[in-house]
Amino acid sequence: MDFRLTEEEQAIQAAARELARKEFAPHAAEYDRTHQFPRRNFDLLAQGGYLGMTLPARYGGGEAGYLSYTLCVEAFSQACATTGVIFEVHNSLHSEAVFNHGTEEQRERFLPPLCRGERLGAYALTEPNAGSDAAAIAATASRVDGGWRLNGRKVFITNGGEADEYLVYASSDSSRGSRGITCFIVPKEAPGISFGPPLEKLGIRASATTDVILEDVFVPDDRVLGTVHEGYKIALRTLHSGRIGIAAQAVGILQASLDNAARYTLQRETFGKKIADHQMIQWHLAEMATELEAARLLLYRAAWMHGEGIRATKEISMAKLFASRVAVEGTLRGVQILGGYGYMSEYPQERLMRDAKITEIYEGTSEIQRLVVARALLEGYRGNDS
Repeated sequence: MDFRLTEEEQAIQAAARELARKEFAPHAAEYDRTHQFPRRNFDLLAQGGYLGMTLPARYGGGEAGYLSYTLCVEAFSQACATTGVIFEVHNSLHSEAVFNHGTEEQRERFLPPLCRGERLGAYALTEPNAGSDAAAIAATASRVDGGWRLNGRKVFITNGGEADEYLVYASSDSSRGSRGITCFIVPKEAPGISFGPPLEKLGIRASATTDVILEDVFVPDDRVLGTVHEGYKIALRTLHSGRIGIAAQAVGILQASLDNAARYTLQRETFGKKIADHQMIQWHLAEMATELEAARLLLYRAAWMHGEGIRATKEISMAKLFASRVAVEGTLRGVQILGGYGYMSEYPQERLMRDAKITEIYEGTSEIQRLVVARALLEGYRGNDS
């Protein structure tokens, strides 16, 4: 087996790392402190051709492989986790969903502005009582002449208020349960849509996270994504690729934590020697490095399988489950290595620790990933026994 990246993948990775190092990393702490949405970073991603990078060129995409896209999420998140998730939601949860499930007319209409960065995308699924249980959606879509009327409230929406287009999931037939959910492409300008104030969060603070409030929002038929009542399937399929992105975000955060901690150990002295020479510190670094490589291998395998069209539900959940866990543990190790300095906002380590935690929660909690893995595992055993 050849684990080496192709020349094209190496070139894309190098360019993404350079952009992140020069443009994103120097401003990450300030964005975190002020909670300012990094619109500048989004514009730079558009200028660099990273938006819609996996989509066909006829829609403005870059026709890059899915592993290349994953390398970019990782690189951007290593420098600024907030930028990483904005990029991931725009590309995988919104643009990719429009490409996979939209009509040709919808692709030609919506994708070019998304790829050029003229429109920012968001994904509005979660509700106060419908997070992991997406089938419990309470937002409603009522049939009217020429389209639908949407009512309800979405919560914890990444890019909320900043995005120009929202994929909104609503119940179009409550009697059908999960088979009665429809997905709509709702513009920010639609009368009746409004947004709550940006939520105060533990981490990724510059990422706008708001409620999305729908009050008799009219959506014409040509903005229904996929077929009516097909929304639940679209949501689940879209979350598969989204989970790869969050695993990549976790890997990027962990890489940043290891880099910061290792460099610090070569500078700090205790008991007459560099703390890098203390065995316990070396053990911490060894654990971080080993977990990072294991997470990266799980991630790259899942991304490659997804890009090749291979069913990878279990592998994707494994990658997200493991990468998010070791990111949290690794950033905690980083804080411990830096000691008191690790607890100070003057250093990036405490921000990395705060940013890491959300990777265990959004786009499918770790508990949900364990359920997905276990079900796939047992299904395989049952098949072998029959």
